[in-house]
Amino acid sequence: MPSEYSLPRSTPEKQGISSQAILAFLDALDQEKLELHGFMLLRNGYVATEGWWDPYGPEQPHMLFSLTKSFTSTAVGYAVSEGLLNIEDLVVSFFAEHVTEPIDDRLASLRVKDLLTMSVGHAMPTMGSEWRQINGDWVPYFLNKEMDHQPGTRFMYNSGATYMLSAIMQKVSGLSLLNYLRPRLFEPLGIHAASWDSCPSGINAGGWGLSLKTEDLVRFGQLYLQKGMWNGKRILPEAWIVEATSCQISSGMDDQSDSQQGYGYQFWRSRFNTYRADGAFGQFCVVMPDQDAVIAIHGGLSNMQGVLNLIWEHLLPAMGNQSLEENQEMTSLLQKKYQQLTMLTPTLQSSSPIRDHVSRKHFVLEENDDQAKAVAFTFEDDGCLFTLSDHRGEHRIQCGMGTWIMSDTTMSGKALHHQYEPPVMRVAASGTWHDASTYVMTWCFVETPFTDTVICRFEADRVRLERAVNVNSEERKRSALLGKWT
Repeated sequence: MPSEYSLPRSTPEKQGISSQAILAFLDALDQEKLELHGFMLLRNGYVATEGWWDPYGPEQPHMLFSLTKSFTSTAVGYAVSEGLLNIEDLVVSFFAEHVTEPIDDRLASLRVKDLLTMSVGHAMPTMGSEWRQINGDWVPYFLNKEMDHQPGTRFMYNSGATYMLSAIMQKVSGLSLLNYLRPRLFEPLGIHAASWDSCPSGINAGGWGLSLKTEDLVRFGQLYLQKGMWNGKRILPEAWIVEATSCQISSGMDDQSDSQQGYGYQFWRSRFNTYRADGAFGQFCVVMPDQDAVIAIHGGLSNMQGVLNLIWEHLLPAMGNQSLEENQEMTSLLQKKYQQLTMLTPTLQSSSPIRDHVSRKHFVLEENDDQAKAVAFTFEDDGCLFTLSDHRGEHRIQCGMGTWIMSDTTMSGKALHHQYEPPVMRVAASGTWHDASTYVMTWCFVETPFTDTVICRFEADRVRLERAVNVNSEERKRSALLGKWT
């Protein structure tokens, strides 16, 4: 197995996979318009293939969304092995300060295990986007939710349940999940850039909010594949891994859906005797025990089943038991494919007759839902500096012409970004003129799945801005902003 900080690289053929199958997988992603940002396949402990779509790269952390839940489950596994808690413990026993007598019978019987298996008893799913709107204490918000079913009897997706696991972990350990996992999991695996969002009370969100690099995900999956062993040392109990990744509760009856193969302790069972950690908009860590393989993916897409279908169609059947002869032609084609992976929009026109006419003008915006007040464009031969002023302040994004320019920005965008709005976001931006009066900007927020497209239509002394996003849980297009220069 690899050393602490580096995973060994190999060719696909040496690990029993044909480069042609990987190429077919990448081509199928293009055909199905499935947007991946990063992809790694680990086989027999070796990185057999890997690639990132420019401007995304191997050193950039990426939001994991609900893939985070499997790390929270791992923390619970450590706590159980250390005697800090038991999965049969009652949830209310940890939060006496938030419980008022008489306690509802269903709430009183809720166990840690029911949180792990998302069988709390709520009638409707709860999502992180709902919780991020709560400014106060999240624990009583969860405890006061009506429970329609007996805990432990019905699966219902529940990000709030995973938050409660985080709150319990902080109670019993005195540490945030991030700090608790750092010496136990992250440091042994060589994961050093982890960050985790917290609630207003300072508790890591648990069900979401973790950001890691693609290689960090593949290391995590390899640890589970090896049943808790790393570099010859046990760093996670095998019994917990077996229990957490086994089917603990039914999640549906459709044998063609990878979301209905059963649910463990914050892990999904998948078809073909595989299991996975996954998160919204295309974040995957797929563990394939029969193939001795792990696949890690970062993405920006809605059709997550589509990605899994392509893995089963192209990659899984291509994994043989013996090494293959090297195929130089296919190896060359695969390398060329990786070099061409990009999110960059082709430059249609590098300039426009009206460019200098609208450059450096101050466009005052009509009243709008985004509370945006004004915009300005400063055009140069190599790109454009876009400025927007709103209720939060002044925000800038520098766009390249036919290339990406990477920078930090405070640009607002919560409504299009699953209710996320960090104080500062890393963005790669590019722009092009589509015609004489239409300038289009592409903003890739490279540590997230979100890519915004902003179409700017100029006419005389006016501008119309239309902003849309590639993926979101709610609306994907905002109402147009209308402005006039002063």
